[in-house]
Amino acid sequence: MPYRLPRHRLRSLAPYLLPVLIGVLLAVVLLNAFPQLTGRDTADSPAPQAPSPTRREPLAVSPDVAASSDETERPAPALRQAPPLAREQGPASYAAAVERAAPAVVNIYSSRVVERDQHPLMSDPFFRQFFGDDMPTRQRMLSSLGSGVIVSEEGYVLTNHHVIGGADQIQVALRDGRETLAEVIGTDPESDLAVLRIQLDDLPVIELADSAEVAIGDVALAIGNPFGVGQTVTMGIISATGRSHLGLNAYEDFIQTDAAINPGNSGGALISPDGAMVGINTAIFSRSGGSQGIGFAIPANLARNILEELVTQGRVIRGWLGVEAQELNPELAASFGLQAPRGVIIAGVVPGGPADQAGLRPGDVLLSIEGRPILDARETMSDIAAVEPGDSLPLTVVRGGEELELTVEVGERPPPELRAPE
Repeated sequence: MPYRLPRHRLRSLAPYLLPVLIGVLLAVVLLNAFPQLTGRDTADSPAPQAPSPTRREPLAVSPDVAASSDETERPAPALRQAPPLAREQGPASYAAAVERAAPAVVNIYSSRVVERDQHPLMSDPFFRQFFGDDMPTRQRMLSSLGSGVIVSEEGYVLTNHHVIGGADQIQVALRDGRETLAEVIGTDPESDLAVLRIQLDDLPVIELADSAEVAIGDVALAIGNPFGVGQTVTMGIISATGRSHLGLNAYEDFIQTDAAINPGNSGGALISPDGAMVGINTAIFSRSGGSQGIGFAIPANLARNILEELVTQGRVIRGWLGVEAQELNPELAASFGLQAPRGVIIAGVVPGGPADQAGLRPGDVLLSIEGRPILDARETMSDIAAVEPGDSLPLTVVRGGEELELTVEVGERPPPELRAPE
């Protein structure tokens, strides 16, 4: 009769039976999967063959696919390889350019005498009536500073009109320590340029670049006398060209730069990396009064033209029609029967001016000049200014819904102080 374990012994072994059973099952599975663990000869089992290191067997494909592959076999595509990117190595220093241009940049100190009442009460009309024209006054000297650029050996200096406007005395200080008084040759408030002349020997002269060749991204250096601390050089790039509609001048065609320009830099030079002048620093856009990376310079080509006219003619000669123009918006265009807001409205005509003599009337819509459509009032104003006084200009206008062809003889734009407001 077989031996049987008592039930209480089975109960005590039960916790150990389950792990033993699981271990046995795992051993069976491993031995079946890896027979080499048992030490048996596995030569009868096919062993995987290592691929030949010198030859690669083709993949097995169906005959149809093989035929298709043979017929469509293509050579490697012929790609166009770009040449290596050409990058001109920028100079590690701009000292040579600064040394070439900086001696020609001068500091300008202008002063004017103003009359001031002896006592604040004298500004009150009630007290003024007791003194009449014999009111006690005293003089006060107002000074301002800026910069300028010597552009010729004859001593001509370019600067901004607002630097020397209304000055009774103008003093010019060179970088080499020499100082002298300057004579005003002429000013052009509408472009904010002025020409001075100094009488000194062996003057340093800056070279003028062709500002039409200036490109966005070019390196630019600004030289001037910011805040009166002395000649200073700052660096940036050309941020934009042809900037207008800024409300600074009547005629605007600015070079924009992020080279730091501060009060006192006005009239100084904006130069290229080779030391040639590309513009006259003129204004900044700032909410704090200091440089915020938006500065404007008058292009050298425009400055050259105005310099020549002020020296040879004593004034800048510009073409003039004698009209006050207003931009068209969609509502105004619709009221005049135009499909799109093109052209400008003649809001006013100067009595006796060229436009008045040609028959232009307030309310006319000027569509084109010499066959060129008008897209921008300020640009058109600059185009007219470039016309020689005495030349004839054909105009196309809309009056009462009908197009009219008129011809106007361009006049000479009078100085601001003699011209009626436009």
